[in-house]
Amino acid sequence: MNPVNYLYLAALLFTIGASGVLIRRNAIVVFMCVELMLNACNLALVAFSRMHGNLDGQIIAFFTMVVAAAEVVVGLAIIVSLFRSRHSASVDDASLMKL
Repeated sequence: MNPVNYLYLAALLFTIGASGVLIRRNAIVVFMCVELMLNACNLALVAFSRMHGNLDGQIIAFFTMVVAAAEVVVGLAIIVSLFRSRHSASVDDASLMKL
């Protein structure tokens, strides 16, 4: 396959993720859309790395996955605490967490 096809796929995945972040109100769906956007960026990095013949993009994509795994832990903890206190996972209720 041509690496340009991977870039088209990455652009499509990023667009789906960005539209999900902008349109949806559920915190878990927004969180999954952010992860989809990160995976689209990783796909683009690996495709550019493959096109240029070096491993720099793949190494950066690996470190991005490590940071995304840490983000999942922190993000889900925030969403769970929001759900326990408000009984809702709506993004609109997130501003109510201030004390």
